Amino acid sequence: MLKLYGGAFSRAAIAKWYLEELEIPYEFVQLDMQAGEHHQPEFLQINPMGKVPAIVDEDFQLWESGAILLYLNEKYGKSSAFPEERAKIYQWVLFANSTLASGIFTESTREREVPRLLTPLNEIFQKQPFVLGDEFSVADVAVGSILAYIPMMLKLDLSAYPAVLEYINRISERPAFKKGIGGKP
Repeated sequence: MLKLYGGAFSRAAIAKWYLEELEIPYEFVQLDMQAGEHHQPEFLQINPMGKVPAIVDEDFQLWESGAILLYLNEKYGKSSAFPEERAKIYQWVLFANSTLASGIFTESTREREVPRLLTPLNEIFQKQPFVLGDEFSVADVAVGSILAYIPMMLKLDLSAYPAVLEYINRISERPAFKKGIGGKP
């Protein structure tokens, strides 16, 4: 059975959300980050960087939330045979983990970055319900998780971005989101 390693309030929730969407059986191994379990030799064999999330899928080990999402999509999801379609997914997952996350969560640049990032996202969500169009995908897990953390953690005023707010509400109602990120059964 696939094992997902994470801590309380860690980015492992993102991988957990996608595992729930895929309905893949998994075991969540919660590490006590306060006690330093992520720096113990057993876990460092899985991720020598000592960070979560990480997965073990049979004999395969992987860490970094974006890499985990892409792997799960390739192995268990609806991965396209077309490299161009897969590249769009990679683009959005990488955007979420680097550009969007740093723009939203880096306090020193947030005031400048939020409008620069959320304005085009708002325009996208005015035209379509999900990142890539009419169907939910792993790109929505990546982008949606970052956006959903805004009202949970930052309490920023998003009233200038009504389509982003609708998107956050739409994905937050998904049962898998509630199990993965929302912490509800």
